Amino acid sequence: MKDKKALLQEWIDSHDRIVFFGGAGVSTESGIPDFRSVDGLYHQQYAYPPEVILSHSFYLSEPEVFFDFYRNKMLILDAQPNAAHRKLAELEAAGKLTAVVTQNIDGLHQAAGSKTVYELHGSVHRNTCRKCGKKYDAQYMAATKGVPRCEACGGSIKPDVVLYEEGLDQATVDGAVRAISEADMMIVGGTSLVVYPAAGLLRYFRGDKLVLINKGATGMDSSADLLISEPIGEVLGQIHV
Repeated sequence: MKDKKALLQEWIDSHDRIVFFGGAGVSTESGIPDFRSVDGLYHQQYAYPPEVILSHSFYLSEPEVFFDFYRNKMLILDAQPNAAHRKLAELEAAGKLTAVVTQNIDGLHQAAGSKTVYELHGSVHRNTCRKCGKKYDAQYMAATKGVPRCEACGGSIKPDVVLYEEGLDQATVDGAVRAISEADMMIVGGTSLVVYPAAGLLRYFRGDKLVLINKGATGMDSSADLLISEPIGEVLGQIHV
């Protein structure tokens, strides 16, 4: 494993258009649960499966249940960036990394200092009144009860989070595709690569080296130039910029 980390360091040193593509595993080391691991949301018991609760149709039909789950499980506002988030921000500041493409909605990449971040599934930190368009932050949403209502017009407030049955924001996808297609190296971490269409963006990579860092197997393991099966924070935390 030491040889693999040395090779990763060597490749990072020799590339300057690196793109990072990450999933829930990037934030588990910050205390935010993922969906598919043993302790993930899919293995916890609720009246409805998480993928049902976090669907657009359920949001419309059972908004109080939706927001109870959302506040309890998705709004983890005391989480702090971990070594992976911080190292990626350092790599960007050093001119090595051009973009972060993330499936996460927690905003921890920006909190760590990353500037160019494509949030494929939105962010809990942006919330909009569906009636008048007034914006609200995550702290406001966390303090509400029942269905959050707009202070200006009384309309319902929707998180800028891509729910099941909803499409990705096209401008965000376009930016991510452009960054990936121009990258000379791609590091994929903390994702099982089973959530589409997000995982499908990797097909636009035409660069030199593809690195996969994930504790479990992914569908692209055989395509990787380097495969490291360790927590991503531990791996990236040892990289020198």
